[in-house]
Amino acid sequence: MCAMYKITVDGRELSARRGQTILQVCRENGIEIPTLCFDERVEIYGGCGLCVVEIEGNNKLLKACATEISDNMAVLTNTARVRESRRTNLELLLSNHIGDCRAPCHLNCPADTDCQGYVGLIANGEYDAAIRLIKEKIPLPAAIGRVCPHPCEENCRRALVEEPVSIMSLKRFAADTDLAAETSYLPPVAPSTGKRVAVIGGGPFGLSAAYFLRRRGHEVTIYDAMPSLGGMLRYGIPEYRLPKKLLDKEIALIEKLGVKFTLNTKVGTDIALDAIRTEYDAVCVGIGAWVSTGTRAKGENLPGVLGGIDFLRSVVRGEAPDIGENVAIIGGGNTAMDAARTAIRLGAKHVYNVYRRTINEMPADALEIEEAREEGVIFKTLTNPLEYTAGENGRVNSAVLQIMELGEPDASGRRSPVPVKDKTETIAVDTVILATGQSVNPEGLAGLQLTRRGGIIYDDTTYMTSMRGVFAGGDCGNDKISIAIEAIGDADKCAASVDAYLRGEILPFNPTYIHTRDDITEKTFEDRERLTRQSEATLAPDARRDNFNELRPQPFSAEQAAKEASRCLECGCGDYFDCKLVAYAREYSVQPWRFDGEKHRVEFEDLNDYIVRDPNKCVLCGLCVRVCSDVVGAGALGFTERGFDATVSPALGRPLAETSCVSCGNCVAMCPTGALQERAAKKPVPLKTEKTLTVCSRCSVGCEVCLETHGDMLVRATPADGALLCKLGRFEYDKLPATAAVAIDYAAVTKSLAERLRGGNAVIALSPRLTNEEAAAVKALAERSGAKLVVSAPEVSDTIESELVRRLAERADVRPAQPAANLRGLTELGIDKTATADGASALIIFGDAPAALPAGVDFIAHCAPAPISNADVALPCVSYSDGHYTGADGKLLQTRALPLSDNSAPNYAAIVGAIASAL
Repeated sequence: MCAMYKITVDGRELSARRGQTILQVCRENGIEIPTLCFDERVEIYGGCGLCVVEIEGNNKLLKACATEISDNMAVLTNTARVRESRRTNLELLLSNHIGDCRAPCHLNCPADTDCQGYVGLIANGEYDAAIRLIKEKIPLPAAIGRVCPHPCEENCRRALVEEPVSIMSLKRFAADTDLAAETSYLPPVAPSTGKRVAVIGGGPFGLSAAYFLRRRGHEVTIYDAMPSLGGMLRYGIPEYRLPKKLLDKEIALIEKLGVKFTLNTKVGTDIALDAIRTEYDAVCVGIGAWVSTGTRAKGENLPGVLGGIDFLRSVVRGEAPDIGENVAIIGGGNTAMDAARTAIRLGAKHVYNVYRRTINEMPADALEIEEAREEGVIFKTLTNPLEYTAGENGRVNSAVLQIMELGEPDASGRRSPVPVKDKTETIAVDTVILATGQSVNPEGLAGLQLTRRGGIIYDDTTYMTSMRGVFAGGDCGNDKISIAIEAIGDADKCAASVDAYLRGEILPFNPTYIHTRDDITEKTFEDRERLTRQSEATLAPDARRDNFNELRPQPFSAEQAAKEASRCLECGCGDYFDCKLVAYAREYSVQPWRFDGEKHRVEFEDLNDYIVRDPNKCVLCGLCVRVCSDVVGAGALGFTERGFDATVSPALGRPLAETSCVSCGNCVAMCPTGALQERAAKKPVPLKTEKTLTVCSRCSVGCEVCLETHGDMLVRATPADGALLCKLGRFEYDKLPATAAVAIDYAAVTKSLAERLRGGNAVIALSPRLTNEEAAAVKALAERSGAKLVVSAPEVSDTIESELVRRLAERADVRPAQPAANLRGLTELGIDKTATADGASALIIFGDAPAALPAGVDFIAHCAPAPISNADVALPCVSYSDGHYTGADGKLLQTRALPLSDNSAPNYAAIVGAIASAL
């Protein structure tokens, strides 16, 4: 009998067995100790140094993985000294780690949108999954997909090859596809919390804050002073850029989530802020910045001098002013471009854009500038208004412009414009539109602390204002006038803070640690093929000058979207969501730049059908080497060199494909950093996944497998904890197709198959990979229809790595007799494995197709996850469903179904049942 010891861990008394290590005891009792190099199945290595702990009475830090317990030992796992040691070890590992956690496009998106994720999903044709991913962060993707200045594209490394990926247009494609569907996607809403939140302002910030808070289960009401929601998206952006019917559709989806709207209600006039605070548990303020600012030139108060936002709002509301023939727009941002192009559409003959720098310094989007020029806008750069003068009627009729030149760069890095002495220009104008800036009107929000400019002051980390329970964000706060996508990002972070407040917590927002690369240049991608950037068709200048029709009326076609999305260079790490290194880096607040220095870069080339290696991400934990040698017995990986130059590589430096590697992928499953990843059949996409434990159906060994899904898509199959998989179970798992992708009328097809069975001389082929329950249903169908029943693959020993199966079987304590999926189960069901399909006129196959199809068959139907291409009828289905396999030793192995949504393909049993019902 094993002796028992008493030990204390962080003041908690535990019982443990003699011979156990501190790490084993802590894991058994749910006490977390970080480690990158430990696994129960291999010998202790202790290379990462993260599992150090303190022992009372011992001055040294000891590794928990290598230290056996003793009776009455007192262990401390989370002292300041322990945490500092772990932090230092992590920083040393990261100082030589070369890799991107997230793609640069993602990092430059103010809303933290997973650009790489949805671009990759679109490339793979997974449109439903793409819109779900987008709507995790953007509740108005069709609108943002039209008007965003796309900072993500500014960071896209595809520009080092030719041009950035058109990320904004791909977002629009996914959103428009979703809006055109019979039912548009609505994210799930958490159970009601009983808490109520008021949102003041229905612009991008307010709508988004309401969306995120409603998803968390809170009751949310938006108060807005205008007759319709949308804020600047509605009243500040012209119809030709953002059709309001489309914006209405997206707002209606937010209402469908359960958000309530109270319109034409100005806080401070129609309802007091104090009354709202009394009625609700929290308040979010997002009133935007609706006051246009000028340049303080003389005459700005003359009739005919309008604010840019006021002008655009009046046009949207159908109250466009008479602007005459000569219009000057002051400013160089997107609002100035919108105002200038709107003036063109209202019939102005001469529209001047007055800007004190050159076009190169303009903050407006380059495409907006070019399209404005095409439409006839006259750019008067290096000029600045000095004075506006009035005519006899008292209305502005001319503008005196100071001629400028560029001087030294200012604080923003742009060259400061300076006046050219005694040099001016005068232009005739009927209207002047000031688009040089915006400010906040805080009227009605008495009691909130304000900036000198009238903006609402709020904490940058919690978004709470000077009033407890009142939060703010977007353009109305901290003098931060920005773009819609940034307001949406604010709303996401603010909603998280409000949610914490409603639960009695304070949740400051702190950016999480992300590892990035700084060594990427044009040379990195010199081997990439140059591909043309896809673009949406734009109305010709003559077809758009006199109307407000949408400038780009059609999104990408599916073919265009696939081509454009395929240009993505896949910068981010595919294992980001499972990476232990980055998770620990955040937990211990690392600063790896403390150890900045020369990095050890490894030049390598290693093609493999299943595994992608990147030794530059390796932290030398040794897990892959030890599992390959000690567990699998292949010995395909090992350490080369020593010290700083140490590397994990295939034996003798050969390509992995030329070693004893059996492509089982267990090294990939063990890697904690993404240095080893599976090679994706489609465009690889780092995704958060749902995990379902089941049993691999490839053979009768019965290995436990964890199937990772994202929506309807099966992303990967990995070994369950402590389990092993061969290459078939690890890499050649079946995909889960969605009916939306294959567009099959299953009811009609199953009816036609029933008619074939009734016609006689039909054969049903059954794969041994079906479960016992599915095989029994197929047998019953054959008996009912009178069709002959055969086994499609009675001899499948050549389809599996028998040597690895032998090893797995020895470790799993089962006999490796038949390396076939469920032949024992078919025998128990009384199915004849020797019957042939000779002479059949119609063949209906369930599961794997026979290696050789019988001659003379007029009709073939194939029901499988990936049907054969020469089938007359292909019925995609799901192979993982509830059921049992009978192993070669007679044991029952249970499989468990994947969670599937309504539009997923049916499983074998459902299709068999439908055919039987149609007989």
